[in-house]
Amino acid sequence: MPSYQELIARKNELDKRIEEARHTEAKEALATIKQLIDTFGFTVQQVFPWKPEEKKKAEAKYYDPESGASWSGRGKPPKWLEGKDRSLYEIKTTPSFDFNAPRDENNPFPVQ
Repeated sequence: MPSYQELIARKNELDKRIEEARHTEAKEALATIKQLIDTFGFTVQQVFPWKPEEKKKAEAKYYDPESGASWSGRGKPPKWLEGKDRSLYEIKTTPSFDFNAPRDENNPFPVQ
């Protein structure tokens, strides 16, 4: 049975050989990829498809029924809201699930 130190030495040698093999094979793979790109004229977008992340628009929290304008509550308040009680213009949202409602014990997929 090899000693602990011998096993560690073997492991270090194997790690070194693994890294060398990985480096060699990665160079070969990259050369193959470059050759295929040149042969077929692939574009960067074809090789690495990417779409910019769409910015999510902030949901409106306030609504002016007179003008039809809305405001998310972010940034500088609009003119139609200046000097007024904001609570009068709040958009009331109802929860999608009433947690106080009685539970259906026969439902195999209850909302938790």
